[in-house]
Amino acid sequence: MGTEQGSNGFLRFLKRYNRYIKVTLVSLLGIILATLPTETYGIEELTVIQQRVIAIFVWAALMWILEAVPAWTTSLLIIVISLLTISNSAITPLIDGLDEASRSQLVSYKTIMGTFADQTVMLFMGGFVLALVASKSGVDITLARAMLKPFGTKPYTVLFGFMLVTAIFSMFVSNTATAAMMLTFLAPVLKSLPKDEKGCAALALAIPIGANIGGIATPIGTPPNGIALGYLNDTAGLNLGIGFGDWMEVMTPLMLAILIIAWILLRIFHPFKAKEIHLHIDGGAKPGWRTTVIYFTLAVTILLWMFEKVVGINSYVVALIPIGVFSITRIIKSKDLKEIDWACLWMVAGGFALGVAMNKTGLASTLVHAIPFENWPVLVIMISSGIICWTLSTFISNSAATALMVPILAAVGKGIGPALGEWGGIGTLLIGVALSASFAMSLPISTPPNAIAHSTGLIKSSHMLRLGVIIGIISLAIGYTLIIMVGKTGFFG
Repeated sequence: MGTEQGSNGFLRFLKRYNRYIKVTLVSLLGIILATLPTETYGIEELTVIQQRVIAIFVWAALMWILEAVPAWTTSLLIIVISLLTISNSAITPLIDGLDEASRSQLVSYKTIMGTFADQTVMLFMGGFVLALVASKSGVDITLARAMLKPFGTKPYTVLFGFMLVTAIFSMFVSNTATAAMMLTFLAPVLKSLPKDEKGCAALALAIPIGANIGGIATPIGTPPNGIALGYLNDTAGLNLGIGFGDWMEVMTPLMLAILIIAWILLRIFHPFKAKEIHLHIDGGAKPGWRTTVIYFTLAVTILLWMFEKVVGINSYVVALIPIGVFSITRIIKSKDLKEIDWACLWMVAGGFALGVAMNKTGLASTLVHAIPFENWPVLVIMISSGIICWTLSTFISNSAATALMVPILAAVGKGIGPALGEWGGIGTLLIGVALSASFAMSLPISTPPNAIAHSTGLIKSSHMLRLGVIIGIISLAIGYTLIIMVGKTGFFG
């Protein structure tokens, strides 16, 4: 009896202090990795500063995988720890005594801090403000109602309508917010259908599929896109100049192709019995000058994003236009700014900080030279990196998975640059990983839209797993085929 009570007490202790135990153990491992003799790693010419970056990378990876703290917290701490340990403003005892090689690799604290003001972070901020204003004013509901109306009352056209409209919103709005909004519209429809209607599961699954896939169509659709694009367009790095419109030109057809395939699969696995479905969407934007300003600003911003190479204003600058317009017209006020998804911005910034640490200290180059990537088939590197990211993203945040992989692959891509040419260049390598992260939707924990849809009780985990794996494999195959074909034309540098 006493043994059983002791066992139960220990389990309760583990459950209660689980987070603290994870943080403590991972942090201890990070400290050990940072303080071991550099010779232990067996990497030629590894310096103390580079060793600290390895420790930060491993610490961040485990924190993201174990979810000891929210993903954005880990990203923020990457910046803080980097400033304290590898910057030219690090803690004095950690700098004193460094040899000349290590001291030369200290990263400017301004560079590390600047990751939060990166142009890609500003791009996302502009998108968030547009989404915030659309939601606050009811413009999103008005647009959704207008966009769903053409799909009539036939069950399968309504199903595709929900997928397509959800995808279009996810191109510019957080996929979590989009899924929540669309499921709100769907709720009365589901209540009106018989309990034995198999099509209810199809409708519920259509929302996360549309939200996850829709995000691939624009640079601001999902953080992995922004992380990859940030590296590809970095003026101090690859500087490929891939524009907002360039991205959409390639990814929108891909998104539509995957949506159609997913729609066909939903029809096969969850056929409808009902002959008609009637939608009732209440609410919307109220007439007035503010609503007119919102519609006009939304339209102008999207058009400028799409045609940035024609008008000459890059998408990062365009992203600040709605912020300026809505601020001067007082459509948004200081209290509204608190509702911006700051966690996502920190997530993206943390990924960039990890890349800055690896590149500026020379660690990325050292690792690439230590591993004979040039002897590996390029296609194997490309496809395996996508599968690894897809697998990781099934269990952890897709942003975290991308933030871990992109800095390494950016360095690998530079190291095997000429060999990548026949497969589309480094752009195909990094964009492939970003797409792979968005294709991971096999479990309720894979993405917030999956979790929201699963909470309806209409979807079994087995349904989500079966459909998610099939869509994921098909999407990876089509996605890589497309970006390799496009990349060979020189489109991605």
